[in-house]
Amino acid sequence: MGLFSFVAKQFVDVIEWDNQPDGQLMWRFPFTDNEIQYGAQLTVRDGQIAIFVNEGQVADVFTAGLYKLETRTLPVLTNLKNWDKLFASPFKSDVYFVSTRLQLGRKWGTPQPITIRDSDFGMVRLRAFGMYSYKLTDAQKFYTSITGANSTYTAEQLEPQLRNLIVANISTAMASSGVPFLDMAANQGLMADKIKEVLKPLFVNYGVELDNFVVENVSLPEELQKAIDTRISMGMMGDLNKYTQYQTANAIPLAAQNEGGMAGVGASMAAGMAMGQAMAGAMNKAFNPAAVAQSVLGEQTASAAPASDDPTAKLEKLKGLLDKGLISQADYDTAKADVLKKLMG
Repeated sequence: MGLFSFVAKQFVDVIEWDNQPDGQLMWRFPFTDNEIQYGAQLTVRDGQIAIFVNEGQVADVFTAGLYKLETRTLPVLTNLKNWDKLFASPFKSDVYFVSTRLQLGRKWGTPQPITIRDSDFGMVRLRAFGMYSYKLTDAQKFYTSITGANSTYTAEQLEPQLRNLIVANISTAMASSGVPFLDMAANQGLMADKIKEVLKPLFVNYGVELDNFVVENVSLPEELQKAIDTRISMGMMGDLNKYTQYQTANAIPLAAQNEGGMAGVGASMAAGMAMGQAMAGAMNKAFNPAAVAQSVLGEQTASAAPASDDPTAKLEKLKGLLDKGLISQADYDTAKADVLKKLMG
């Protein structure tokens, strides 16, 4: 039995990962006593990277292809083991295969509301969730930073770390972007782009490339959601005068079908234009303080003018002054005669 084991380990001459399960990111090839036949064949398929590890130190790295393992194709390992050019004996090394397939449809989310700083609101608390995709691009960094000496490593083991990385840096991404929160929340694509910019270099530290990042939903406090809805509605309405004209034009054929026919069209148009003017005036007042002051002043002038020209109002005012003893009977009679004279022409 001992002799059989000795012979078997001398002829480990084909190294490959031919049964790669979904979700498995790394797999260590199982050697008998970790010995590899000199001149063995290494097959690295598309979507894989193979790394040779000598006594815990990453040596040679192989991308997709077919290789014959010898001093020429193992320069780092040859240097570490001080092999000469005539070396042709079996050797020991760990061989790890890493999957570089794109990992699609991975989910992220904020389990608790997070607080972000914003130029408009100061502080905003939100919840969000979405999807992301990634792939391993640096097998050596992935081995040294994440997997270590594990014989296997899966996406389920890696992704809690990635999700924590995402949630921990959303606040930083939003604050550093310089874009007001309202603008990003109204455009989730813009929000996703800003977060992705911050996350990409952090993923690289693990040997991972962030391929895509999507924000599917943002849950906000009710008062902030109302503010966003108002801004979106204002942008959709645009020019209120043009909107009113459009509504009036659509109302004409409908009015013609109703009782009264086209006779009702004029009333509908007048009502529509009046409503549009009122809405436009209200919006101008809401966003233009100078317009508000001018409008109030105009209303006061308009209301004051008829009162001063009305003879009845003047006589009532004079009578009130007389009753209060503020003017004499003679003064009242004189003023009354003057008003009546103007009234009679």
